[in-house]
Amino acid sequence: MNEHARGDILLAKGAHSFLLAAPVREGFALCIETAAEEFVQGVHAGDVVVVSAPGAGPVQPALMLLELVRTYHLPLVVLPKNHPGSKRIPYVVSVAPEILTSCAIVRGTHPEQHLVCSSDELAGLVVRMTEGNVGISPVPATVTLEWL
Repeated sequence: MNEHARGDILLAKGAHSFLLAAPVREGFALCIETAAEEFVQGVHAGDVVVVSAPGAGPVQPALMLLELVRTYHLPLVVLPKNHPGSKRIPYVVSVAPEILTSCAIVRGTHPEQHLVCSSDELAGLVVRMTEGNVGISPVPATVTLEWL
């Protein structure tokens, strides 16, 4: 890909899953809806938006979801623990200054934005802004990175 045409979205792809990470461009109030209440979290320019696809699938819907949150400030919905629909959620989102990937949490059931559900092959990654770009570390040898 031409370096000058590179976008600001980073795709980290494993054999069976992927995640997208991009910087937040402007501050906004992120509404996080749970069954019992609504949280409002301040999001700042330079925070990161991560969309994780623990079971893989097409990248295009994940890109759309990323932009719905980053650009249009779509609220996030959190399901109750043990909700049967959690296993059918193909993509999950977190927005924070730093986000840790974890395979020990259930998709869509936690409001904490410093964590995002991932597959085991992408677990333990830290996503944050570094030197003006989204950075991911550590990057396992089995994971490829691509700018979109």
